[in-house]
Amino acid sequence: MYIVIIGAGSIGLNLIDLAVDDGNDVVVIERDEDRANDVASKYDCLVLSADATKNGTLRDANIGRADAVITTTNIDAVNIMVMLLAQEHDVPNLVSVVHDTENLPVFEKIGVTLIENPQRLIADYLYHSVRYPGVSDFIELDDTTELVELTVSDDAPMNGQLLETANENGTLPEGCLIVALRRGEEIRAPRGDTTIRAGDQVTVFTDDVSLSAAIAAFTDE
Repeated sequence: MYIVIIGAGSIGLNLIDLAVDDGNDVVVIERDEDRANDVASKYDCLVLSADATKNGTLRDANIGRADAVITTTNIDAVNIMVMLLAQEHDVPNLVSVVHDTENLPVFEKIGVTLIENPQRLIADYLYHSVRYPGVSDFIELDDTTELVELTVSDDAPMNGQLLETANENGTLPEGCLIVALRRGEEIRAPRGDTTIRAGDQVTVFTDDVSLSAAIAAFTDE
């Protein structure tokens, strides 16, 4: 893919690292010259130290080739302007961080894929890491439901349980659904005749009320 990334702050740097490492053609536009030079010295990609809200800058980035434009700056007005310009160049995938929820309707009207309030996402992740040490990863779906990834421990109530039996006897808490199971290199969709084993990584759909019970069922916490 040909990806144009706007901004090389903390979010942008992580994105650049992922995109370059995955073999994409990456162009970075960063207004701060020192920061742009730092990116250019570390990554095999084109870096432009320029104002991304100028059409000429986007043309220099060969935006007509772009499969995606991703804006990561901490100023919503800049992100909106870049998205509008990218839309004029018929870029098929427009992605942006959004810091102020009041600006969401503007981004949505443009047709942008949104990453809302990344600072809150980081804070949520850090809080979950402290509050629920057994959770290796999570995705908050809305205010009351989330997906959590748990590794089944030796002493967990679910270890050795047939999924169908665990549902019937209440070992699997009500309100929890196992949507995926990783065993070694294999990922499967668990069924009623699946036996949960220690070391399995399970992805569980749960609500906030059942979260603590779900963690207790799969770990020794």
